[in-house]
Amino acid sequence: MPRITPNLWFDFNAEEAANFYVSIFPNSKVGKIARYTEVGPGPAGTAVTVEWELDGQAFVGINGGPQFPFSEAVSMEIRCKDQQEVDYYWERLLADGGRESQCGWLRDRFGFSWQVVPQRLIDLMTDEDPDVVKRVTAAMLQMVKLDVGRLEDAATAGPVPA
Repeated sequence: MPRITPNLWFDFNAEEAANFYVSIFPNSKVGKIARYTEVGPGPAGTAVTVEWELDGQAFVGINGGPQFPFSEAVSMEIRCKDQQEVDYYWERLLADGGRESQCGWLRDRFGFSWQVVPQRLIDLMTDEDPDVVKRVTAAMLQMVKLDVGRLEDAATAGPVPA
């Protein structure tokens, strides 16, 4: 069975991005790096492609130039076990120029989008009680970084917001 590997298009900093990501995620490493030669089209010695793994998931980054910038249409979801993990990934991915969005989304300093999602949100959003789902959804829509305590409070709150 072929392995499916996300390939991310960077302007010129795929190697920097790979090193940044592997510094954040456990069980991660940078792999093979193909470099331009004097033939070009990039400067000799700079990376063309960079392979890396994040906890066993393979990625490839290509330094292709500014023609195709990242957008929120593609993102990586990090499913976190608790608030401590949410905080860890949120802070590290925002480091050195990342930007917060809303509802647990952010863009790292390379412009790539991540969703930092506590498992508890998924559990509450799939609760059998539709009122719990409505209250949790309303609470989530007011958040930037997701807050497990506030989600729990919304789940057990009174009547459904109008």
